Amino acid sequence: MEMKKIRVTIAGVPYNIMTDEDVNYAVGLAEEIDTKITSMMRRALIAPGQAEALAILEYADSVKKLQTENEALKVQLKEYLADAAQAKSERDILKREIAKLKKNGRSEV
Repeated sequence: MEMKKIRVTIAGVPYNIMTDEDVNYAVGLAEEIDTKITSMMRRALIAPGQAEALAILEYADSVKKLQTENEALKVQLKEYLADAAQAKSERDILKREIAKLKKNGRSEV
C-alpha cells in the first residue's frame, strides 16, 4: 500500500502523520481521539497531557479486554470445531452401520 501524508489536529495541536490506511479511516481515528481528549479536558478541567494519558489508559483497557475476549472466542471456536468433527465421525460410523445392516437383509432400518 502507498503511504499517505495527512494532517490532523488533536486537542488543538496539529500533527502531520504518515499512514498506509484509508485517509478517511485515519482522519476518523484522529477525530475520535480529539473528541475524547477535548471532552475529558472540559469535564474534568484537566490539562491536555493528563487528558491524553487518561485517554491512552482507556484505549489500552479496551484493547486488553478485547484481546482477552478474542482469546476466549478462539478457545470456544476450537471446542466447537472439535465437537463438529466428533459429530461427523459419529455420523459416518452410523452411516456405515446402517449400510451394513441393510446389506445383511435388515431393510426395515
